[in-house]
Amino acid sequence: MKIQKKHLLLTVFLPVQIFLVQLASKNPEFIETYYSNGIYPYISSFFRILLGWIPFSVGDVLIAFLLFIFVRALYLLIKNRFKNFLHKFIYFTAILSIIYGCFYLFWGLNYYRKPLADNLEYQQKKYTTVQLKKVTVTIVKKLNDYHFKITKNDTVKVTNPYQQKEMYAMAVLGYKNLETDFPQLKYQYKSVKSSLMSLLQTYNGTSGYLNPLTGEAQVNDRVPKTSYPTTICHEMAHQIGYAAENEANFVGFLAANYNDNIYFKYASYRMAFAYCISEVRKRNPDLSKELWNTVNKGISKDFRTSYLFWQAYKNPFEPIVKKGYNAYLKANKQEKGIESYNYVVDLLISYFEKLP
Repeated sequence: MKIQKKHLLLTVFLPVQIFLVQLASKNPEFIETYYSNGIYPYISSFFRILLGWIPFSVGDVLIAFLLFIFVRALYLLIKNRFKNFLHKFIYFTAILSIIYGCFYLFWGLNYYRKPLADNLEYQQKKYTTVQLKKVTVTIVKKLNDYHFKITKNDTVKVTNPYQQKEMYAMAVLGYKNLETDFPQLKYQYKSVKSSLMSLLQTYNGTSGYLNPLTGEAQVNDRVPKTSYPTTICHEMAHQIGYAAENEANFVGFLAANYNDNIYFKYASYRMAFAYCISEVRKRNPDLSKELWNTVNKGISKDFRTSYLFWQAYKNPFEPIVKKGYNAYLKANKQEKGIESYNYVVDLLISYFEKLP
């Protein structure tokens, strides 16, 4: 079997692409200007317009197809005792080269843009426990208020009455409101869908993901609905070019908070509280207990329900998947890996301290 020239060229181009991506990662100003605020909005809009109207997740189908092809090829390779291994390896690497290039061209270069804090003119510095406590107290008050407005009883758990597809449409309205104060967070051309792999995501411990090859925001439709609005808004934040998880969390908080719907507002402060109280617990467990005692009992029940939901899907493979995802994040300039999600607290403190 003769090696095709195009496959060989693509294989050789893979290390060239890796070098170029690493070079680009050292120039956030260039990425911010010419990619994130240059060609990326056109690329992402194209894919959302092209695929957003399709009722199912094209990205999930694509992943399933690629996985099937890979497993089949591996099976045939072993069955044929690695006959023509070099040719098949080059063919595989050629495909990998295409996927790698598409990943970074279609979305992945956003990992290397300037920090959102710079964009918002937040003077980020290491925050004190006093600052953390003050912001957490503010968040608890707002969370309690929205909880009571919904339930009319501080011991009753919130029940979100909306279906997933309804919330996908509602999330766009929050971004529309957000655009007035934060024009850089403008969202157009909705492409948000329930993942066809929601059950698998649940076992993996994930609530959603952005498919960078199709631009679709995929949401796990099995997760408890009280946190669903912020999950949707988080994935939409990825769509508009905020790849870093802490930044997507913060934009998700803002978009849900700016929504006129009270269940979205409740979800925004619920998420903000979860991250802040986690940081308080690391610094001062006694203070954490003290703050928890100020939270409405119905909210505590809500968190308990979510905890039990995820515990029911615990399995031996989840830590392995998370280790892989952790390595992926670290490879894309998120030095703390999965812990990067928690860095949203820095942005939350900056945001609340700037409020009048």
